[in-house]
Amino acid sequence: MACLPYLLSFFPVIFYGLSVAAQNTSTSDVLQYVNQLIGAGGNGGNVFAGASIPFGMAKAVADVSGANTGGFSDDGSNVTGFSSMHDSGTGGNPSLGNFPLFPQYCPGNVVDSCVFPKNARAVNVANGSIKATPGYFGLTLANGISAEMTTTRRTALYRFNFPPSDSGNGTNASPLMLLDLTDLNDSRQNATVRVMDDGRIMGNGTFLPSFGSGSFVLHFCVDFQGATVRETGINVNSRAGSQPKELFVTRGINAFYIQAGAYVQFNYPANGTISARMGMSFISADQACSNAQSEIPDWDFEAVRNTAADAWRDKLSVVSVQPGLNSTDMLKIFYTGLYRTMMSPQDYTGENPLWQSTEPYFDSFYCIWDSFRTDLPLLTLTDPGNLSRMLRSLLDTYAHLGWLPDCRMSLCKGFTQGGSNADVVFADAYIKNISNIDWQVAWQAVVRDAEDEPLDWSVEGRGGLQSWKALNYIPYLDYDYLGFGTNSRSISRTLEYSYNDFTISELGQALGKNESTKYLARSGNWQNIFKADQRSIINGTDTGFVGFFQPKFLNGTWGFQDPIECSPLVSFCSLTSNPRETFESSIWEYQFFVPHDMSKLIELYGGPQSFVSRLQYLHDPSTGLSDFGNEVSFLTPFQYHYASRPGLSASTLHNVFIVPSRYSDTEDGLPGNDDSGAGGSFVALSMMGLFPVAGQDVYLITAPFFESWSIRNPLSNVTATVTTVNFDPGYQNIYVQSATLNGEVYTKNWIGHDFFAQGMTLELTLGSTESDWGTSDEDLPPSPGAYGSQTRRWSGMKVF
Repeated sequence: MACLPYLLSFFPVIFYGLSVAAQNTSTSDVLQYVNQLIGAGGNGGNVFAGASIPFGMAKAVADVSGANTGGFSDDGSNVTGFSSMHDSGTGGNPSLGNFPLFPQYCPGNVVDSCVFPKNARAVNVANGSIKATPGYFGLTLANGISAEMTTTRRTALYRFNFPPSDSGNGTNASPLMLLDLTDLNDSRQNATVRVMDDGRIMGNGTFLPSFGSGSFVLHFCVDFQGATVRETGINVNSRAGSQPKELFVTRGINAFYIQAGAYVQFNYPANGTISARMGMSFISADQACSNAQSEIPDWDFEAVRNTAADAWRDKLSVVSVQPGLNSTDMLKIFYTGLYRTMMSPQDYTGENPLWQSTEPYFDSFYCIWDSFRTDLPLLTLTDPGNLSRMLRSLLDTYAHLGWLPDCRMSLCKGFTQGGSNADVVFADAYIKNISNIDWQVAWQAVVRDAEDEPLDWSVEGRGGLQSWKALNYIPYLDYDYLGFGTNSRSISRTLEYSYNDFTISELGQALGKNESTKYLARSGNWQNIFKADQRSIINGTDTGFVGFFQPKFLNGTWGFQDPIECSPLVSFCSLTSNPRETFESSIWEYQFFVPHDMSKLIELYGGPQSFVSRLQYLHDPSTGLSDFGNEVSFLTPFQYHYASRPGLSASTLHNVFIVPSRYSDTEDGLPGNDDSGAGGSFVALSMMGLFPVAGQDVYLITAPFFESWSIRNPLSNVTATVTTVNFDPGYQNIYVQSATLNGEVYTKNWIGHDFFAQGMTLELTLGSTESDWGTSDEDLPPSPGAYGSQTRRWSGMKVF
């Protein structure tokens, strides 16, 4: 093997721009550091940039005709409406955006002269008019009409201001508010609307989920205040009329999508302002009205906005930072990352028509494949109370539908991307003392994932379990007659099922279950798809690395997937587009996803020096192999820890991953989809310098991006603190030289959850060169998997 000299410690340190000195966040308003437009520039961040409360169901924002997966992006495209339901950071098809409102004037005050079809009515955004703060979003359209919005849990409150306009006969034009029976993806199958003489509009529609099977029905109720009603009616396509007042519409025929809705035209208000209160419900239109009336009874926009801001302030202030920086840029990246972790999953409690239950119900687990690695583990620290409610919701879903979901949105089953990763979530929660969980039911649920194959394993459970148990891997082109799903991803599913079974074994051992040894043995199945003589050749040049995971047929012979397939060098691989034997990432990245058996993996790769060289080759930007914004890459910059090189983890983070070209305080400041807070949690945890290995009692230690920080458990009120010596804002001193824990010398390069539970203080002394801290055998993270006790450590093999 060629051990290539990609020592990241020699990469140039990259500085963030200098500006006003950053303050201690414990003495300043933390909301000033949230920029919810990061990732809303249309480059694929797909974040929800609008108004919401933490985990709220109602999410109000302007919808645009361009990059609109999260509703709004500042990409120069036009506003098509303002809607009250969205997901955040997802890939694929746009999600939700149901029943948008659209304000306009009709030429000559003639309703039939208004523009009703979505694309035809769209208006650009006035330059410099966008304003967004937690719980609030506002902008002005190019025609002068402005829109502001704020939310409660299930209701959105809008404030539209119409500049005076001549109707053509010397009087003020009459504003018109359209409610469109559509969504962002035009997925409506049918819908009903009724408009009353007083201006109230009620109705519902049946829609398709953006990444799942089935359909869902959503109901709405919108009232208006601020002006007297001039006329009400309905529209179909480009025509409208005041009779009738009710409408039922189907999808249409073939490519002809029927556009329809209802409208209210008003006499011009004295102050030009018309408010709209829109309640949402998955139960009924009457409940949508009740939600609106109970949550916003007095129409006080500023009060609702302030309450939403206070809710965010309460959630985000559990983390306080002494930045030690000359700029607020890094604080904004950090706190905006924290903010995005509380967009989803969404609290739909009381809005689940599928079954009756007194348990919480959360939706928009979109998807657990994305969130199990960093998002949900971060919530164990910042919001363990709501995390407990989310897990109870997952168990209630299991109790009524028979399976733990890997993905769920809009009351529908989402597509499973890899393994049954809720297994990891429950093991992680048990290790970290999340309370009020029925752990016996949790055990039953994860065991069902491991043992029983569902008929449709594309939306729940696992596929290929007959082969998994008999052959100890998922075969390429498996013969699976027990259930049905996308027969691909045999490599990534083998790796994920192995880790799923490891975490099941952990939970079983903790609960005293004899079966735990069986799942520990299965957790070693990953090694059965390792082809020791497989090479990787890129553009005709041998990389020098030998031994990669490869697809294997039922009869034990090898198939082939180029290790660079599905990397940025070749093409993207998903369930529906270009399916391959790895999901959304290449073998080059998946080859490191054995977090429970790292010592065995290092041995297979020829020892620590070869392992380090292989990791460095992956991370070297010039190779183009790493998809830095994809979840499979999240753990890789920290895995140098396992080969006695924690300093290389630090330099990789600072010089390759968390750099301005990938993360910045700009609208294009994300390297990919935020994926419901996965990206936000990755950058936040990386900047804290304690990175979790999800499903294990392990946080990997690197130098934080701040001088010090503290996190307060909102339930126990216990505070844990990380502080530094020799911190410098230019990030030259990024290598840990020594450490103390509660004043005692600490040499391990990882720490357990007791650090947070007991409110300890970790002090890191930093320097500008790599040291021998955290490099001895006894200081390395554990490798507790099936092969952990069989492999050697790396004494005397340091390579720096």
